[in-house]
Order: sequence, then C-alpha cells, then structure tokens
Amino acid sequence: MKFEKFKFLLPYLIAVLVISAVFLPFKAKAAESDISVDMSPENPAPGENTSITLSSYLYDLNSVLISWSVDGKNSLSGIGQKTFSVDAPNAGKETTILADIALPDGAIEKTIIIRPTTLVLLWQADDSYVPPFYKGKALPTPESEIKVVAMPEIKNGSSEVNPQSLLYDWQEDYNNQPDDSGYGKNYFIYTGDYLDSTNNISVTASTPDQKYSADANLNITTTQPKILFYNQDPNLGTLWENALSDGSKIAGAEVIQAAPYFISPKDIRIPLLTWNWSINDNAITVPIYAENLLPIQTQAGVSGTSKIDLTINNSYKIFETASKEINVSF
Repeated sequence: MKFEKFKFLLPYLIAVLVISAVFLPFKAKAAESDISVDMSPENPAPGENTSITLSSYLYDLNSVLISWSVDGKNSLSGIGQKTFSVDAPNAGKETTILADIALPDGAIEKTIIIRPTTLVLLWQADDSYVPPFYKGKALPTPESEIKVVAMPEIKNGSSEVNPQSLLYDWQEDYNNQPDDSGYGKNYFIYTGDYLDSTNNISVTASTPDQKYSADANLNITTTQPKILFYNQDPNLGTLWENALSDGSKIAGAEVIQAAPYFISPKDIRIPLLTWNWSINDNAITVPIYAENLLPIQTQAGVSGTSKIDLTINNSYKIFETASKEINVSF
C-alpha cells in the first residue's frame, strides 16, 4: 500500500540519479605526464653531480611518498622527497634513475637516464692583428669577425661519436641561428656588436636520434684596439721585448714602429687603415709603404721633449679606431 502511494515518484528518482551520474566529476587515473622532471645540469659531464627535481601542477608532491632507485638499487625514500642528486657515470656509460611516486590516484614511475657528455667551445678573432712573437691571444674588437668552434666528446659505449655526424643548434645572445645550425655545423662565425661589448654564444650538439646531447655556452667580450710603440734597431730589428714608455730617451737617428694591437685587418699592410702621425701637434707624412714607421732625427747639442701622437682609423669600420700619445726626451 505504501509502495503504491509513492509509486508515481519512481520515474523522477530515476531521472535524478541519471543526471547526478552525468554531472559527477570524473576522477582520472594518475599518468606520467602529470609529473614533470627537471635535471640540472641538463647534459652533465662525466662524474658531475646532477640534481633531479619532480614537480606537478595537479598534485602536492610534498605530501606523498616518493622512492628513488639507481640502476635497480633503492637509494632514497620518504614523504615529499621530490629532489634527488647523483653523480653522472663515466663517459660511455649510463645510469638509470627510477622515481616511484605514490599519488592518491595511483602510483606512477618516472624514468630518467643519464648519459654524460662534454662539449668545449673555443673562439678566435679571425681578423685581429697582433705583432710577431706575441704570446697572447688576439682579442676581438667592435665589428671583429669571431669564429667559435664546438668540440664535443660523446661516447656510445667504448666508441666515440664523430663530431661531424652531430646536429648543432647555435644561439647568439639567446636567439636561435637556424642558418648556421644543422648537421655537421660545428662552428659559428659572427661579427661583434659595437653597441654591446659582450656576446653570449651557446650551442647544443646532439645525435640524430636525440639519444645523446651536449651543450655549452660562453661570453665573448670585445676590447678596444691599442697602440704600442717600439724602437726599430737597424741591426737587431724591432725590439719587441720593450715597448717605449712615456719619457723614453731618443738619441740620434731612430725609427719608431707602431703596433696596433687587435685592430683589423689581421694584415695591416692591406690599405684599409689610415695612419695619422703628428709631432707636437704638427702632422707628419710617412712613406705609404711603411705607414707604421716614424723616422726621427735629433740634432746634436739640442735637448728637450717632444710629443708623438698617432691615430689609426679603419676605413670600413667606423667604430674601430686607436690612438696613442707619448712624450720622448732627447
């Protein structure tokens, strides 16, 4: 009798249950994509300490059990242990890291494989002048042409991967350089910016299957050309070991040779430079075939001081100029 009384409500109850089932939130099972892995450094060198960090926008990893293992051996376990560090193996070896995350919606595993690599960047200023026997490195100046060469060392087991078979992705000041990147392109050439004294050059070298990769970056700073004066001895040649300093003594007939360090072109005999010599602010003309040489003749019985000044300009690079002034006594 009671059932008959409420029998008319049955269709409405069924409808409510169906609607509730449709609009109840669907709780998906946890997936590997719910957890992100960050490794620092991204491409470790052999033996380098590597930090691995787990993160998630969906779950609070500080409140779940996380267990870590290295090559199948348990290493660390605990609530909120979302960071783990390990030393990279030797070159040609690999280490497998397994993170087991006990999420409320089901446990998931993240696998990280460390394959150590090394990459060294070397640079040279292709058009920077230095005098003979100079033991230092030719430095780049504004608008200099600079070449950067990548030297990767990637081992697959006991064999070393040929650098010419790698893919290179170059960046200049964090901007991709697609025209200079690609298969076997292990060098990058650019021109220094006269508005910015430092350029950041970076590269990633990887195998075509992306199994191995190495990266490196460096900052290259430009400098301004500078002039040093030397005495050219008629018998010994240019005395490169001693630059003339302010107040140097000149006696009789001598020849002063100017060396414009780091100016371009690399061969200063190429007629791109203008040499403006002066003595006591009076312009001096020197032979066009030896513009870096200034002959001086002092008079017997006369003493005093003279100011020697030289300014060098590059006809094709307006921001490349150098000047030097010294006082000589006689």
